Amino acid sequence: MINCVILAGSEDDQPGYLRNKAFIKLIGRPMINYVIDALKASNCIENIAVVGDKNQLLSLATDVDMIIDNNGSMLDNIKVGVNHFAEDSMILISTCDIPLLTGEAVEDFVKRALETKADICYPIINRKTCELAYPESVRTYASLREDQFTGGNLFMLNPAILDKSIYIAEQMISYRKSPAKMSKVLGIPFLIKLATGKLTIGDIESRASRLLNIRAKAIISDYADIGNDIDKPEHVQVIEKYMKKNTGCI
Repeated sequence: MINCVILAGSEDDQPGYLRNKAFIKLIGRPMINYVIDALKASNCIENIAVVGDKNQLLSLATDVDMIIDNNGSMLDNIKVGVNHFAEDSMILISTCDIPLLTGEAVEDFVKRALETKADICYPIINRKTCELAYPESVRTYASLREDQFTGGNLFMLNPAILDKSIYIAEQMISYRKSPAKMSKVLGIPFLIKLATGKLTIGDIESRASRLLNIRAKAIISDYADIGNDIDKPEHVQVIEKYMKKNTGCI
């Protein structure tokens, strides 16, 4: 059994993107409730802490074990959430905007991540897997040598490595729209291989491991729901359609 932190804070304004996603209603319930249900159904989560606006989150007091007040950016919220489980060997971190998540998907990812004994594990999902499960959902994919993949919205983390990796993570987010600056972090050869589709999963794992002085591992998940998040208003209707289909409402 491991502990989990759900990130439910608001990001900075971005045109066309949703804010305060945790409490967007889907089939009459706040989106975050579906994520909580999936985590509880997984049989591998002990305590659930939610980081966000404490006043808004009070309605969840009986559904989770801990409510932690929003501390700013996503990385700030990760830090404050992880600090509550600082003595753990590994914790799960989830976003609040993957309402199609299932307990089976959570359990599969946690089990496989723990088996790697890595310091950080991140799920990636093959494009064919995503399009077969949710053909109407539009995702962004990276072309690697093995195939095209999208990233998931869960990750496993050893709290002990957070302090030494957070600076690099902040740089990568800050420089994400500037290839020149990003090359200072990842290196020009890495970016060239990515741009030409020659980068492998192993290359990414090795670069992240060397850069952060940790062991990083990518987990290829067969569960598309891990990566089917809601970012924009147009995503809401599509996700609701799949939710209704899954529950036999349509």
